Amino acid sequence: MHDAAFAADPHQVYDRLRAHAPAGPVELAPGVDATLVVGHETALRVLQNSTLFARDARRWKALNEGRIGLDNPVLPMMAYRPNCLFTDGAVHLRLRKAVTDSLARLNITRIRRDVEPLADYLIDQFSERGRADLLNDYAKLLPLLLFNKLFGCPADIGDTLTSAMSAIFDGQDAQRANEELTACLMELIALKRRRSGDDVTSWLIQHPAGLTDEELKDQLVMLMGAGVEPERNLIGNALLLLLSPDTSGRDSGMLIEEAIDHVLWNQTPIANYATHYPVQDVDLGGVVAEAGTPVVISFAAANSDPALAEARRMHSKGAHLAWGAGPHACPAKDPAQVIAVTAIEKILNALPDLTLAVHEKELEWRPGPFHRALVALPVAFSPTPATRMASALQNRAVAAAEQPLPTAPVAAVRQEPARKKGFWSSFLDIFRV
Repeated sequence: MHDAAFAADPHQVYDRLRAHAPAGPVELAPGVDATLVVGHETALRVLQNSTLFARDARRWKALNEGRIGLDNPVLPMMAYRPNCLFTDGAVHLRLRKAVTDSLARLNITRIRRDVEPLADYLIDQFSERGRADLLNDYAKLLPLLLFNKLFGCPADIGDTLTSAMSAIFDGQDAQRANEELTACLMELIALKRRRSGDDVTSWLIQHPAGLTDEELKDQLVMLMGAGVEPERNLIGNALLLLLSPDTSGRDSGMLIEEAIDHVLWNQTPIANYATHYPVQDVDLGGVVAEAGTPVVISFAAANSDPALAEARRMHSKGAHLAWGAGPHACPAKDPAQVIAVTAIEKILNALPDLTLAVHEKELEWRPGPFHRALVALPVAFSPTPATRMASALQNRAVAAAEQPLPTAPVAAVRQEPARKKGFWSSFLDIFRV
């Protein structure tokens, strides 16, 4: 599941497995074996039975026995962290309560207000060129920058957070990137303990669950990981659908919400994940998953299960598993959809003659076992002036005064040498003008 052939056509693997059983053996990365669940009913059975199927990766037998190297590219996505994704029982309930209560303080109006200037800023970076890669210039960066805003990151921490998360998702020296991510988040937590703000980091710190610094750091990593990669793929895959002349996209009057729902069913942004570890050997429809071995849920394969043919045809929102199910189901599906809709609205309104710069068949899908993600989404359009950010600042002057973005006192204290600015610090500079 880690080569180019799988990326190009993952359903040939899902269908081959499904022909024999609702689950089957796969290789996630070199030397990392797992059981992939491809049947919808079996997926629900695993997702909803936390007694038999644990999420705690410290049960992973092959890792504990040293048969998987610490530099393996899937470890950042699979190794244990004390967060909602990798805990069970009372510990999971305590951590999830802190996360869901904090996310509940983000209303839809605020999310749209935070997304819109970021979209304006990113579009201004390429609108005068008449061409862009909407994945790497827009869909990838917008969620990263948004989380900097939601977490209350000052400039230097936000730049590091953005680059480290990008490296982890792209598999570029993941171990070093993970170390950088840990360091910058611990710095952010220390800053927010000294001076809280109107942001998710501060709300998690203030929560009655009393999270430790280590727990805080890992909830933030979980929120970034569960929010950034799926969001960029949701935006990118929906834009591809809307721009493609070979599908019933924008020219046919397809609504953005319809495109997003189509993607959740058919190009599921996180296609395979939710790793579980059976506490004992379990028969999954004729395939035995041994205790302590990874059982991965294929949301994409479950969504394409022939048993769901009618629900898929009707695009029934409650049937697909793109948001997961059971005690670990995604707690932020409504904000995630608002972010995607707002981002897509902004780019289509700003560049109304947007078209694919290559034929859809020439587009490449990024290799990797977990995601359904394009390598790039090249587009062309009529060049337009980069004036959206200035206009957005004028229109949001009152809101900006009420919700000031954090300054960067940490950089002053550390007195580091001047370095090239990243996207986040450049964005904050514009807001300080």
